[in-house]
Amino acid sequence: MSETQTIEQPKVTAKGHGNERVKFFADYDQTELNEMEQLYSSTLNEITEEEIVKGTIVDITNKDVTIDVGFKSEGIVSKLEFRDEDELKVGDEVEVYLENIEDKMGQLILSKRKADVLRIWDKIYDSIENDTIINGKIINRVKGGMTVSLSGVEAFLPGSQIDVKPVRDFDALVGQTMDFRVVKINPVTQNIVVSHKVILEEEYAAKREEMLASIEVGMVLEGTVKNITDFGIFVDLGGLDGLVHITDITWGRINHPSEVVDLDQPIKVVVVAFDEETKRVSLGMKQLEPHPWENIEIKYPVGSKTNGRVVSITDYGAFVEIEKGIEGLVHISEMSWTQHIKHPSQFVSLNQEVEVVILNVDKEHTKLSLSMKRVNEDPWIALSEKYVEGTLHKGTVSNITDFGVFVELEPGVDGLVHISDLSWTKKIRHPSELVKKGQDLEVKVLKFDVNARRIALGHKQINPDPWDEFEQKYAVGSECSGEISQIIEKGVIVILPGDVDGFVPVSHLLQGGVKDINNSFKVGDELPLRVIEFDKENKRIILSALEYFKDKSADEMDEYLKAHPNEEPGSDNADDGSDDE
Repeated sequence: MSETQTIEQPKVTAKGHGNERVKFFADYDQTELNEMEQLYSSTLNEITEEEIVKGTIVDITNKDVTIDVGFKSEGIVSKLEFRDEDELKVGDEVEVYLENIEDKMGQLILSKRKADVLRIWDKIYDSIENDTIINGKIINRVKGGMTVSLSGVEAFLPGSQIDVKPVRDFDALVGQTMDFRVVKINPVTQNIVVSHKVILEEEYAAKREEMLASIEVGMVLEGTVKNITDFGIFVDLGGLDGLVHITDITWGRINHPSEVVDLDQPIKVVVVAFDEETKRVSLGMKQLEPHPWENIEIKYPVGSKTNGRVVSITDYGAFVEIEKGIEGLVHISEMSWTQHIKHPSQFVSLNQEVEVVILNVDKEHTKLSLSMKRVNEDPWIALSEKYVEGTLHKGTVSNITDFGVFVELEPGVDGLVHISDLSWTKKIRHPSELVKKGQDLEVKVLKFDVNARRIALGHKQINPDPWDEFEQKYAVGSECSGEISQIIEKGVIVILPGDVDGFVPVSHLLQGGVKDINNSFKVGDELPLRVIEFDKENKRIILSALEYFKDKSADEMDEYLKAHPNEEPGSDNADDGSDDE
């Protein structure tokens, strides 16, 4: 064993230069060495590989961060592993993951990123085990939902777990930071499923109980339109949903709630009913506004004019909205002074703006009677001065019925020519025998009734009544000739001189009765006749061929019978053309 050596070295002291003995490692005995080793070991931490340890930043370069974790050597971590590398400073305490106590160079192998991942996984497991909340950021949209970053660990957020109400724009959520709760972890694949909806549901449940305890009819609340249906609006009151029925949206008439509100629109509502048993809340919007029928008699006095919009058409009239919540009926009879309207749709259309006159206000039953025609003066008063009884006019046949002809005297003004007033002399079975639609026709005003809105016209009256003359010309016993214009079962109708019709009964055509009238007589045949009856009042002339031949020669009678043989159908009595010898 070598002996301890002592080397003299110069040393500067406070008093000046001098010689002092310096002790080297070889100079210590075993006891002293053990004490020194124990003292040095006490300055080092007990650290284990693959654990998170705390350290202090001792140096920062452009690329790396040197960290002292209390071991005999320091570790180096890339600045890229720190989220906020620009905010790092010497002396900061950080958590890092110890991968290896020393590498080939004898340095610690540390990782800040792995430490962060382990810490977030601790939070993830704590969230699913203890229902704690974890913060995350939505990074992108995927099929069925969104991808969320939980401090670097990706998780799946199903679309159904985003909100308590339907999400209308998923893309708008990208980049948003919100709270989540872990609801599922697959240990094998480490797939994580999170939910934001469960947090909201808990908040809503608390608010719901709070609202249900304090809600009262008449309360005014603020909410958001959650859903729109055909029958109303569902409003989110912040933990409690309520329904605004379509009839409680506005005082006016609407076809669908979407005409008034939009989804997610903030609105004010009033509680109109609350069922404590079912916890259902009925809300209203129109109740926040004054009832439109208040002071209606002052706003719309009888006889006043106003404008409105056609909101409904029925068989009997049209409903006109003069302001939101105030509608009145224009009966079909109050639409036009002059036009004959069969259905209101002929005169008005939906959403048409019209001017009306207030006829009657029934505030108790919220009924309003309106008129469109009374906006202008009654034109029939002026028409009565123009179409005086006895005056002659020309019009156009606008319609033909079984009982007569409607003649348009001017646009919107019609008069009726009864079938009996079409001709003095013709026996008309239907007006279409004498006139056609669109034909010009001269008429005479027979009667003008302002109250009934009727004009009685005559066509035959434009000429004098010829029956005074016919009374002399066709006196009973007088003879004349007539042309067959029509053959009927009971006889024939003939046209007499003067363009007047006469009737020859079948019993007065041939002796012994006619076996087949269509075989014996033809339209256009000229018949010698004698008047056997004249009825001036009923405009009727009855004639007879047999009476005519009573005082005539046998030759004349034979000639008549030859022209009108009395034969049955199918008989063959015609001359065969052979001569008698």
